[in-house]
Amino acid sequence: MAFTSLFFKGRRTTMYTIDFNNPIRVHFIGIGGISMSGLAEILIKEGFKVTGSDMKASEITNELSEMGALINIGQYASNINDNIDLVIYTAAIRQDNEEFQAAKNAGIPMLTRAQLLGQIMANYKYSVAVSGTHGKTTTTSMLSLIMMEGDTDPTISVGGMIDAIGGNIRVGSSEYFVTEACEYTNSFHAFNPYISLILNVDADHLDFFSGIEEIAESFHTFATKTPKEGLVIVNGDMKYYDTVVRDLSCRVLTFGESENNNYTAKNITFDSFGHPTYTLVKDGVEITEIKLKVFGRHNVYNSLAAIAAAEELGISMDAIKAGLLACVGAKRRFQYKGTILDNVKVMDDYAHHPTEIAATISAAKMTDYNELWVVFQPHTYTRTYALLNDFAAALKECDHVIVADIYAAREKDTGLVSSSELADKIAAYGTDAFYLPTFVDIENYLLKNLKKNDLLITMGAGNVDSIGNDLIKK
Repeated sequence: MAFTSLFFKGRRTTMYTIDFNNPIRVHFIGIGGISMSGLAEILIKEGFKVTGSDMKASEITNELSEMGALINIGQYASNINDNIDLVIYTAAIRQDNEEFQAAKNAGIPMLTRAQLLGQIMANYKYSVAVSGTHGKTTTTSMLSLIMMEGDTDPTISVGGMIDAIGGNIRVGSSEYFVTEACEYTNSFHAFNPYISLILNVDADHLDFFSGIEEIAESFHTFATKTPKEGLVIVNGDMKYYDTVVRDLSCRVLTFGESENNNYTAKNITFDSFGHPTYTLVKDGVEITEIKLKVFGRHNVYNSLAAIAAAEELGISMDAIKAGLLACVGAKRRFQYKGTILDNVKVMDDYAHHPTEIAATISAAKMTDYNELWVVFQPHTYTRTYALLNDFAAALKECDHVIVADIYAAREKDTGLVSSSELADKIAAYGTDAFYLPTFVDIENYLLKNLKKNDLLITMGAGNVDSIGNDLIKK
């Protein structure tokens, strides 16, 4: 077996090293998740023997089975055997999980999902990691489609479902790899990309980080993982720019609104659907006109980061422009679901942070509608509590806001905060805002109160999208 020596908190430890030239037997605890399943698919296609477990069967587990993976339903100690060379697990797996404990007690090498992703990335010469508090999935999608238009045949791992690649994963046959890099639990510190993109740094995941200063330092550590011959592409306008880029040994390129950045945009306009067109400016020189098929001003700057990475990889401007035009966004990113009642358009968006919400609402305001309705499902108690005032300030820009119960995810309800508190704060601005306890209540209210040409957005990282799906079916 191959191991790499590391230092962790002053002591030497070891990490298993994935080598595509020497495929082994890998077991995934929680293989049905969107990220875990994607990594399992890469290994299967590279000749690895893959097994895994999940709490229930799904379309994802069925597809992996068809590819040759052996899937166990239920996470039991009996899933672990002597034929397994390496075990992969996610942060969602509790330390007292009996399958996890069985692997640990058996002395089988173990990697987190992020560590495995970093190990996979190391097998590609030109690896690109897209980080940032917001915009990772959309920017990764943009760059992925650009790279495909540029005939680089990339391997892609993205955090959303993209129609153009038939899901969240694409396995190519080249030295090019592009992925999202998430800061939660410092997981992106396991990566050593050739090109690192840092879109923005904002307060989030406050159940893990102590505050924005620690988050900025985490992004700095991520930036230092880029090798000397590599490149960091970073938002030159963000508040913590100096913190993130200090003492880097590699090259740095900037993008943003300010004309002092290497890549910026002029003459930004929007069509009736909120799609931007702008003049690309590089190092002060106007280059060409860029058209996007995603919504909002924020995506102008996401596209600048993608363009900078693409040019570094030698992709032509024609391919860049074609790739951007092909990018219509990932599912649950201002996604049109259908029309109900009297021409009421139903959209869905994954936004679950005040900055993301503000960007989505700004994009929505570029479109044609009568009144704007948002059904918002807060995501985690700690985030809702820490950013309560910011959520209210962002959502007050709507005509009507219905707040659903908080989606707990990995947390327990300790009474820290409630959805009704958020609704009251929004209403204090003069916005029609209120709390309803169930999705059925919300759907019934909407059917009675939506009017001709209104726009309805279901918003949040939980299961709030099911409201729109149900309304479309009625």
